[in-house]
Amino acid sequence: MTASSSSRPISASRSILTEMLFPGDTNYHGTMFGGTLMQYIDKIATIAAMRHCHMPVVTVSQDSLDFLSPIRVGEAFELEACVTWTHRSSMEIYCVVRAEDLFTGERRLTVTAFSTFVALGPDGKSAPVPGVFPETEEERLLHESARARYEQRQLRRGQRYSSTDGRDK
Repeated sequence: MTASSSSRPISASRSILTEMLFPGDTNYHGTMFGGTLMQYIDKIATIAAMRHCHMPVVTVSQDSLDFLSPIRVGEAFELEACVTWTHRSSMEIYCVVRAEDLFTGERRLTVTAFSTFVALGPDGKSAPVPGVFPETEEERLLHESARARYEQRQLRRGQRYSSTDGRDK
């Protein structure tokens, strides 16, 4: 894909947050509450989306939230998010979370997630967003596979919300 004048590189939206896990955010296993981590993911994805479009945004969906390993008390955890693909007013944001044992330096992947956000114009309605283009091999792979994820989301939404009475089929 060639970059148009209104397109921005994926790297322009890259956002990173590092925190340390304290006991107040853990469950009875001494690991981070999944819901707390989801809140962090939503926040960093919001920042990445707003960095890309320079407008207010709202979360539309949280997809493929995969918990791969726990984050333990005393470990640092780092969230990294970026816009990987855009449609007219929507943006797909990829977030990866890594934990780090600060005593040994060991780092490991803990969570990956894809979120969808929509930009809002001054009227509060969805607004067009700039395109996005990859610059690295990893970004290219995420960008090229994004259309399939978009189509799956559309299919899921169509199946889930197509009944007239609002109940699942």
